[in-house]
Amino acid sequence: MKKTSILILLILLAVFACEKDDICSEATATTPQLVVRFYDALIPEDTKSVSGLFVYGINDANEAVFFKNITVGTKDSIAIPLRTDSDMTKLVFHSDFSIDDNGTPDDGSDDIVLGNPDTVDVNYARDDIYVSRACGYKATFTNLGAVLTLDTDNWTTQITIENNTIDNENAAHINIYH
Repeated sequence: MKKTSILILLILLAVFACEKDDICSEATATTPQLVVRFYDALIPEDTKSVSGLFVYGINDANEAVFFKNITVGTKDSIAIPLRTDSDMTKLVFHSDFSIDDNGTPDDGSDDIVLGNPDTVDVNYARDDIYVSRACGYKATFTNLGAVLTLDTDNWTTQITIENNTIDNENAAHINIYH
């Protein structure tokens, strides 16, 4: 009987010992993504979808890094995660992107690139904000800048910064005209 009482007491302590911040709610704000909106270069006030848009990153070893929730599609806006371990994220905005026979993106590793990739360096200052013990930290980004790498066939004609602070995903941060 004494062993059972001690066991019940230990279970109750374990259940009620958790504090509110021991569990990170899905509703808790996390690191916001960069929101990019695409516009018509000829009629700048009109949004314009990019056909076959696919965005991926380039790491420090100059290798493609594919994001989990970004797929190929025709879109007039996209949310992209930024690096939190660096003050710059190199992104490839690829129009008319193709999928190979295996259903995977053709990253050009076989020197056959279908479509048109434009590379953009996104620079920023990071600010890590403590959320809670369970959630850890989230990053916000300030002093946003973007530089297009010029090549012989850019489909992007202009990039403007709409909001140079990324602390939410409610509006576009960068506009790309094409």
